[in-house]
Amino acid sequence: MQKTLLVTGATGYIASRLIPRLLDAGYNVRCLARHPERLKGRTWYPRVSVVSGDVTRPETLPDTLQGVSAAYYLIHSMSSGRSYDRVDLQSARNFSQAARAAGVDHIIYLGGLANPADPHLAMHLRSRIESGAALCEAGVPVTEFRAGVIVGPGSVSFEMIRFIAEQFPLMIGPAWLKHRSQPVATSNVLDYLIAALTTPAARGKVIELGGQDVYSYIDVMHQYARIRGLNRLPLLLPLVPLWFMAFFIDLLTPVERSYAFPLVEGLQNDSLVLDRVPMSIFPDIQLLDYTTSVHRALQETHPAHMERVWLDRQDQDVIQLMHEGMFIDYCQCQVSAQPRVVMKIIRQQAATSLLHVGALRNFGIDFSSDDCLRLHVRQNIPGDAWLEWKLLPRAAGTLIQQTAFYAPKGLPGFLSWYFLNILYRRDLARILKEIARVS
Repeated sequence: MQKTLLVTGATGYIASRLIPRLLDAGYNVRCLARHPERLKGRTWYPRVSVVSGDVTRPETLPDTLQGVSAAYYLIHSMSSGRSYDRVDLQSARNFSQAARAAGVDHIIYLGGLANPADPHLAMHLRSRIESGAALCEAGVPVTEFRAGVIVGPGSVSFEMIRFIAEQFPLMIGPAWLKHRSQPVATSNVLDYLIAALTTPAARGKVIELGGQDVYSYIDVMHQYARIRGLNRLPLLLPLVPLWFMAFFIDLLTPVERSYAFPLVEGLQNDSLVLDRVPMSIFPDIQLLDYTTSVHRALQETHPAHMERVWLDRQDQDVIQLMHEGMFIDYCQCQVSAQPRVVMKIIRQQAATSLLHVGALRNFGIDFSSDDCLRLHVRQNIPGDAWLEWKLLPRAAGTLIQQTAFYAPKGLPGFLSWYFLNILYRRDLARILKEIARVS
């Protein structure tokens, strides 16, 4: 009989990548989400069961945990405001008590990597450590992993590194960016989370995850720039206020304002593996070095690998955002024609001057199927660009999803988006309008 696993925080970064790997390994996966409708756009949604629940409301948890053999606790509350640490602590206690009452055998938790004895530990790092301790209070065996900088497209820490290093030839930052970290690849974090299910020796353990490479935070960014072929000069200054850093991270990266300040605050602490012995419980996992991790993340910066979180906003017809190293411009409309008719029209239009988008006039096919066509820009531009149409059948016809992807390289790539975005958006809206008109 297949084991049923519960994954909390299903809309989050790690959970959304863990779930398909668990499914491929043959597990039954149940997802806990406060807003289950936000998961409907995920490719794995038809393969999981989704339950509505909230760890801050313990009355919603008993039914959710029934029949579950192991549960992944991948939740934090930084978006809830200044008292998020108290919310985190109570949420972990609620969950552990409900798990014990339901007979759950094992809780697997991913927290933050830091020295608990550091008297100046940032609140969000202390909160993650205290949450791990709270999960143990009810007596359910817990495997607690702690990780610092996680390297992979969509990881908040990696996107901060990527967007700052790409945009600023002179990387100005506070002196405390000299604090050190041991970056770890997303794929390795997932390896450990999955291996914990079948490794009894990991129960009751705190396992710190970090690669062999030790870098200061400014060197993490400088090394990323070197891999990208970008010349960057770091300049660290004293007395740069936290709010100033957080403001520009919120403005110029995909990191939301509610996360920016606590994450920046955490850069004032070292994030190092203090005890590597527990990692030896998993001898078959080979850690990637930082350079290899970055190269893999860059290879995965492609529409085919992207977690399409904007589809969570199903009530919006036009969306623009930064995500996984790209600028995304999404729009949708519904037409009365059937998908095969609409796709034929799109292919016909793709061979015409309809696809002249600003200065972009030379496209090649990147992917093609009965319900999807994705074109890749062949011109020499500062980055990579794609234009995609995906068709979804509806009772009254077809929903056309048109998405433009632009992965800028360096400051010229970002400037081309910032200054020409208005023109491109007008052209993209024209393309969808013309397809709808012909359909």
